[in-house]
Amino acid sequence: MRRSGMRRLLVASAIGLTLAGCAGRPGAGPGTLVDTTRGVVGPVGGEGHLVPHAQIEPQGPYLLDTGDRLRVVVFGQEGLTNSYAVDSAGAISMPLIGAVPAAGRSAPSLGQEIASRLRGGYIRDPSVSVEIETYRPFFIMGEITAGGQFPFVTGMTVQNAVAIAGGFTPRANRWNVEVTRKVNGQLYRADVPLTHRLQPGDTVVVRERWF
Repeated sequence: MRRSGMRRLLVASAIGLTLAGCAGRPGAGPGTLVDTTRGVVGPVGGEGHLVPHAQIEPQGPYLLDTGDRLRVVVFGQEGLTNSYAVDSAGAISMPLIGAVPAAGRSAPSLGQEIASRLRGGYIRDPSVSVEIETYRPFFIMGEITAGGQFPFVTGMTVQNAVAIAGGFTPRANRWNVEVTRKVNGQLYRADVPLTHRLQPGDTVVVRERWF
């Protein structure tokens, strides 16, 4: 009985230390859990479960946001065909129809909205195409040579971002990095490996290593 009781005490102590270590990890903010094995983070649910990885990764088409630059083509209408930036209010401003909400929409959805507005008294049967000219930038800070805002390139990883920022400082934690990402209007933070693929608008923080 004594050995059994001691074993249960040791197991309970080990679990408690493990949970305490996870809660104290950098990047594990209030109301979040960090899973460094999968490199994901999410709000703690009612039962304390981590939000599944599939719910955090972007699903479906790319959604526009502030900082994206678009090429809008209205066929046969040179005065309307142009490059437009999604402004701080999440909209693009076009002749005739003014501000058109773009944030949270896909490019095809925005094209349909523009066509609908032009059809309302301006052009009889408009044909509109919207393409992403340049994605919104990503941000990187912390233990790197030159932090700041940089252009996003499709397919880039955390390692690529660090290279663009001039590489790690001698005190950098080179094994996992914190990434903050907006998914469907909700911000999430994750401890991710260097091979993790970035998304437009991500904020990368390279933390100082503990030893």
